[in-house]
Amino acid sequence: MLPRRTLRPLNRSMRQLSAAYKDVRWRPWRYTRNCSCSAPRPPPPTLNPTTKNPPTPPADHRTLGTEQELFTNSPYSPGSPLFLPNGAHIFNQLLSFLRAQYKLFGFEEVITPTLYKRSLWKKSGHLENYKNDMFEVRGQTSVGNEEGDQDHEKEYGLKPMNCPGHCLLFRAQKRSYKDLPIRYADFSSLHRNEVSGALSGLTRVVRFHQDDGHIFCRPIQITDEISKTLQFVAMVYKTFRLGPYKLVLSTMPKQQYIGTIEEWDRAEDQLKSALNNSGQEWTLNQGDGAFYGPKIDIILKDSDGKEHQTATIQLDFQLPQRFNLQYQARAPEHEAKGITTTDPEQLHSFGSVTPVIIHRAIFGSLERFMALLIEHHKGRWPFWLSPRQAIILTLDSSEGLTKEVQTQAATLSGAVLQRTSESDSS
Repeated sequence: MLPRRTLRPLNRSMRQLSAAYKDVRWRPWRYTRNCSCSAPRPPPPTLNPTTKNPPTPPADHRTLGTEQELFTNSPYSPGSPLFLPNGAHIFNQLLSFLRAQYKLFGFEEVITPTLYKRSLWKKSGHLENYKNDMFEVRGQTSVGNEEGDQDHEKEYGLKPMNCPGHCLLFRAQKRSYKDLPIRYADFSSLHRNEVSGALSGLTRVVRFHQDDGHIFCRPIQITDEISKTLQFVAMVYKTFRLGPYKLVLSTMPKQQYIGTIEEWDRAEDQLKSALNNSGQEWTLNQGDGAFYGPKIDIILKDSDGKEHQTATIQLDFQLPQRFNLQYQARAPEHEAKGITTTDPEQLHSFGSVTPVIIHRAIFGSLERFMALLIEHHKGRWPFWLSPRQAIILTLDSSEGLTKEVQTQAATLSGAVLQRTSESDSS
């Protein structure tokens, strides 16, 4: 037991400490000072009631395209994206997907020139109505044709669309009503003279690729072909989980159009009928049709909420007349009006009838469609589209392990199976 004189100072210190504690404990709150950890803080911002997560900045395909090494641009060719290997892989996968669908919807792929003479664009009406959006090219020397004659026409135009070339293909052979519909598809590059200030990533470019298709059909086949095309669009956009999309009917422009008002009214009525039969909602866009015919545009929104036209379906009575396209059919007068007859005398007569062209694109511009996909997936690609589907990591770099890994990689990519099948067939 400690001596009493030793406990006295200790007891005195305890009493002082207790008094100090009571003073602090009961001191009014206005005399207290908060430390940094207990200071009052502003309440967290209230989130949008439609989401459980904080808002994130929208995805930008230009930023993701750089981060994932998909594409780049060069001042030497403004508005013409250069696709790197990763981007080329996605681009080619999109083409492969669409080519597989072409077999189901009856399309046959063709290849057409990029450069045509000025006289072709005059014939098609593009020179008169689309000249400002085209690139003109001048040759330096005359060119000999197949007969050996010198061709002195030196002015050319880079094609902004494929329809005149497909008209040349249709006209190259004699056609019967039994051959129709004829459905051509074309992936060749197109060039349009965009204003430099309007260029943006993959969404607004000068050089682009379009899954361009043209259906040459009888008048009686128009409604059915448009309905099938709308089904094609719905199937593709459902596969890519894009949407909802808007259907917009664009009618005859007030200026720069070809054909008669009666022909335009007839074309617009047929597109309205197809839209009504589709069961989908659609809106009207007065005066925004192509110069050769009315059209149905499919509109999608990007991550910023900006709307982009992707797919399109256009009805055209004008180009077939300008290119004098014809097919042979029974009862030609009834055939031209899309009317059937059972009159033996009428059916006994044969004559020439002008077909109708349906212009259609499902992706629209592949570059623009790819930009929307980049932002839609935010760079996290579905397995079948991903440019890097699998990675094999090794623990060391020994020769035996390296060879085994190379074999496994070739097997995963299908190269081994392909070589095996080729050797078996030989």
